[in-house]
Amino acid sequence: MKWIGRRQSDNLDDRRGMSGGGKTLIGGGVLGIVILLLNAFGGENGQMIGNILEQTQGQAAPTEERALTPEEIKEGEFIKTLLADNEDIWTKIFEENNLTFEAPKMVLFSGQVQTSCGGASSASGPFYCPGDKTIYMDMTFFEELRTKFGAEGGDFALAYVLAHEFGHHIQTVLGTSAKMRQAQEGKSEAEANKLSVALELQADFYAGLWTHYNENKNAMLELGDIEEALSAANAVGDDAIQKKMQGQVVPDSFTHGTSEQRMYWFNRGFKSGDINKGDTFAELD
Repeated sequence: MKWIGRRQSDNLDDRRGMSGGGKTLIGGGVLGIVILLLNAFGGENGQMIGNILEQTQGQAAPTEERALTPEEIKEGEFIKTLLADNEDIWTKIFEENNLTFEAPKMVLFSGQVQTSCGGASSASGPFYCPGDKTIYMDMTFFEELRTKFGAEGGDFALAYVLAHEFGHHIQTVLGTSAKMRQAQEGKSEAEANKLSVALELQADFYAGLWTHYNENKNAMLELGDIEEALSAANAVGDDAIQKKMQGQVVPDSFTHGTSEQRMYWFNRGFKSGDINKGDTFAELD
């Protein structure tokens, strides 16, 4: 992905040189992987479950500080550029629809972090907290995604994940998330999960939509970038995760969508460039 030389956002709080002051998983291992999968790409329901597991399985961690490596500094500059790209594109989309845009904050952390949605560890994966309108990300997630779940490496996999989380912020600003939670009340678990899937797939659509607009504006795509995004989407499909972790697929328990669905909705946003084609709730009925 071409990114050097563009504006960098000042809405990033880089805490990777700090750790401690919260809960950390004992040894990580299988429990850590389970929490990561529950939260893959920021589902709010998964985040709440992850918090419960971490609170019951955690122990206090000592506070430590260290200097960032040159690689981490460059990584932070890349994230700042991606964040600025999302801010600029969504400001444009909102203006086109006579809406006022409100940008989220973002926090990079190492180990564990405290949020308005509760405590979280690196095992939680990237997530968006609507309580403080902030995206949280531990960069070690991407190594897990590549080594444990077979996703291709590359910078655009990271761009896709950030754009997906940014999509959850868009859903909060537009009121979609609140309407979804209200619609879940009184529903069976399977019906409530279906609504959660629609929310997650719409965030994938928004990630594709951002890619469409950003390519038109900045010509940022390089050979293989879209394949990297689709590989990441494929790796975190509910069916792919369940097959890997438990050897069978239980569709009624899906909360994020299948690999095929996640790739389809990203592609739909990317190819259409039309925000009106992202009503996943209507099309999954």
